[in-house]
Amino acid sequence: MLKLTLAQLNYTVGDIEGNAQKMIDAAQKAARDGSELVIFSELSLTGYYPGDLLDEPDFLARVDAGIDTLLQASRQLRNLHWVIGAPLRRDGPGKRLSNMLLVLRAGDVVLRYAKQLLPTYNIFDERRHFEPGPDVGRVLRIGQTQVGMMICEDGWNDGGADYAVNPFERLRDAAPDFVVSINASPSNIGKREQRHQVFGAASRRHGLPLVYVNQVGGQDQVIFDGASFIVEPEAGVMHEAHRFVEDVTTLRFEDGHFSAVDGSELPRPAPEGLPTMAFYRAQIVLGLKDYARRCGFSKAVVGSSGGIDSALTLALAVEALGAENVEAVTMPSRYSSAGSVDDSVALCRNLGIRLHTHPIADLVAGYSAQFADSFQQPLQGLPLENLQARIRGTILMEFSNAFGHLLLTTGNKSEISVGYCTLYGDTNGGLGLIGDLYKTEVFALARHLNDSAGREIIPAAIIDKPPSAELAPDQKDTDSLPPYEVLDEVLKMQIEGQGLAKAEFEQASGFCARLQASDEGRALIARVRRMIARNEYKRRQAPPIIRVRSRAFGTGRQMPIAAKTL
Repeated sequence: MLKLTLAQLNYTVGDIEGNAQKMIDAAQKAARDGSELVIFSELSLTGYYPGDLLDEPDFLARVDAGIDTLLQASRQLRNLHWVIGAPLRRDGPGKRLSNMLLVLRAGDVVLRYAKQLLPTYNIFDERRHFEPGPDVGRVLRIGQTQVGMMICEDGWNDGGADYAVNPFERLRDAAPDFVVSINASPSNIGKREQRHQVFGAASRRHGLPLVYVNQVGGQDQVIFDGASFIVEPEAGVMHEAHRFVEDVTTLRFEDGHFSAVDGSELPRPAPEGLPTMAFYRAQIVLGLKDYARRCGFSKAVVGSSGGIDSALTLALAVEALGAENVEAVTMPSRYSSAGSVDDSVALCRNLGIRLHTHPIADLVAGYSAQFADSFQQPLQGLPLENLQARIRGTILMEFSNAFGHLLLTTGNKSEISVGYCTLYGDTNGGLGLIGDLYKTEVFALARHLNDSAGREIIPAAIIDKPPSAELAPDQKDTDSLPPYEVLDEVLKMQIEGQGLAKAEFEQASGFCARLQASDEGRALIARVRRMIARNEYKRRQAPPIIRVRSRAFGTGRQMPIAAKTL
């Protein structure tokens, strides 16, 4: 019988000392539980992903010091094996580092394994810094139990489609009793179920029970949901750690099966994950909490237009940071409707947050007069519309600078896709909460917040009114864009395509096929494609957004700006 502890922790990239202390605390708990094995996640010492910090002159020296700290701590817990992840130097041609799994015991490194499969797709770029490890299976005997080791991507190629090497086959040949996989698997809609499918199938195929330990927490755009799990070949997923929170749990392995530490049967997790809107909510809230904390912010500010995007952003910010730490600013112009200002007042009252009023009509008039005087023509049309957005963006940055609040930008994925935003205006900010939600999803999430609260957090008047930038008389979004119910289906195919979940892909592809059947529909799709392509320069300069879907703007979609794309 072997007791093992799954340590699902929230690491901070680059905080080697802090991460090491987190690991020591978890290891001490594991020892108190009588564990012989504690398992941490991929690159646990540095946090995932350190990026070009790996090239900084003193970073690897700090990694060495962190490993020494863990080795010293392991001397005090002599019966405990620590499975950790860290970048280590290597010799020979190729990249100078390996993405390593180390097993520590009683002050010594008793096993080393270098990750073999290094992802370079979507948000990943591990080949930038690491050299693939050799095609070997590493197994460690702990008491009477043989434990195999692998790292994240090593387990995703059992179908053989993406790499020439399949580390699972090497481990099967080494005949472990079970396999440990340490991971830094980012979260997006459907990812939990995908992990269960991929690793469940590999477990069945090779007859190998498997322990999958993931990290949790937000790091810039990327969120890790934890959801560490255990799978057996016949029984499937036997145990799942909590999602979106740290979780340190001790279990036992005996006669080829996992159980609770007292020997009782483990409760089976539900096959289905969170409903889509509940998932978006949890992911965004955790993402903002960690982003603000790690960047040194305790408070946030949002420009409140009385529209759905700013309303949802404010509601999510309040959930993440607390009403006492969120403030809103309404900045009416001559084109702002009285209803929009009133809606902002009602929203902020519902949320329990302070609303500041900063009118911009006089500022716009001053800029317009000076423009006409300097350039001998009136400021009108699009330049005048953009001026209003830029004045509002400047005011919000003034507030951020003066009071130390994190400015949250409010753009959604539909509008960011087609450039329906003003650079240096409503794109100002440090983080976008809803930038990976299509407009139709923004409305759905707002309704979800109200339904789950059993009351109107976001006033119905905001949800029900036609979207408008209110930068010109009687302006509506549909003056410039197709209806969002149409636009979003086209955008899904153009931006995510085969990366969509099956049901979503079938709906979007069928919708676009019907559009392609008419001249008008083909023209609409071509227009949307042009809008996406010509607004890449805006997205390149926009703040980071919290990723919730399989392909988000930012590092997950790297497109050239100066290119012929159509």
